[in-house]
Amino acid sequence: MTDNMISPLILFIQVLLFIGYHLFTDYSSEAVGTIEGVSNDINQYYPFFQDVHVMIFIGFGYLMTFIKKYSFSSVGYTFLIGAFIIQYSILMNGLIHNIFNNHFEKIYLDIKTLITGDFATGAVLISFGALLGKVSLCQLILISIFEIIFYSINESIGVIHYQAVDMGGSMYVHTFGAYFGLSVSYILTDFVKLRRNKDNEKSTKYSDTFAMIGTIFLWMFWPSFNGALALGNSQHRVVINTILSLTSSCMSSFAISKYLNKKFDMVDIQNASLAGGVAVGSSADLVIGPSMSLLIGMISGIISTFGYNKIQPFIENKFKIHDTCGVNNLHGIPGIIGGISGAISASFTSNELYGDNIQNIFPAMNGSRTNKEQGYYQFMALLTTLGISIFGGLFTGLIVNRRYCKNSRNYFDDNYNWKLDETSIQLNP
Repeated sequence: MTDNMISPLILFIQVLLFIGYHLFTDYSSEAVGTIEGVSNDINQYYPFFQDVHVMIFIGFGYLMTFIKKYSFSSVGYTFLIGAFIIQYSILMNGLIHNIFNNHFEKIYLDIKTLITGDFATGAVLISFGALLGKVSLCQLILISIFEIIFYSINESIGVIHYQAVDMGGSMYVHTFGAYFGLSVSYILTDFVKLRRNKDNEKSTKYSDTFAMIGTIFLWMFWPSFNGALALGNSQHRVVINTILSLTSSCMSSFAISKYLNKKFDMVDIQNASLAGGVAVGSSADLVIGPSMSLLIGMISGIISTFGYNKIQPFIENKFKIHDTCGVNNLHGIPGIIGGISGAISASFTSNELYGDNIQNIFPAMNGSRTNKEQGYYQFMALLTTLGISIFGGLFTGLIVNRRYCKNSRNYFDDNYNWKLDETSIQLNP
């Protein structure tokens, strides 16, 4: 597909979304005032939604601006794909939920629906991080379309079939997005072209400083991502546990970066400092204890920093999997840590800790499922996520790698799709 076809493609997709929303969606009862009294959902959830929205469009967008000649594409495509996926994921996720529930009903929209749309967008943007600079916009749109299908299937299996709880998205968002993106990258990355354009992949002091804006926004608002849909006391615990884990991963990433490199490496600090938010996600709403939150953050920060310095070069050289943003280190491995932590935590839950409120955290534990069984299903959800994300990524990569949609352009270069004035060229030497 040529660059001239991008505009018709985007407009065509928007028309299809319009038709889909007209046929299959409506306002929820809270949005039209058909329930008794005044709904408090907007007051409870909208501040958290706004925080997550900031993470998606500023946090993810600016974190990926470190490539010196690809900053326009990084933040611009994040904006475009984010706007698309919020619409598309709400529609697709609702339809697939209907299939799994074995009956059809309209998709009723409220603030919580918009939050789940942002979560799905987060998964796609994580995958984008693994592919950054190497895929065309056409490929990126097609990848996003297929990813949301697999994402919705995986999330439906986990939530409806396993009834596994993943409050902060360690499994359904971070692990899925990372390994889907890495699998697509394995298929699509042309290592001959990659070596030829290696200089374009480098950062500058200015681009890395811009990327730190994204890091700080993500670091500040991560408690809202983990706790946006939590209730009551659980939400309180999410905020505390996430902040403690983030502070711990920040300190450990600084320490290990200095130890491994003799000086602080901005790549480590931009990314590994956030690993605590990913790793604590699945257990953030549980009574894991403040000290355990710090331990999870410290371990994830250490492993993530070690991953950027040792694991990522090994995977690229040994297995030919190029990971532009290092999503395996920030989202993949910490996501697995989070999934395992959630399974272990669920296995040791008890009525003494939560009383009757345990059903608010694990709805399946209403007398028909023991804590050990819940832990088992939590672990199965992690394994299923890994399987579907890897298979889905490989399948999508093979589909997108067809001749009509190949990326014939140089890697890591804004020049093909963005107007660059003299100032822009000077800032991207």
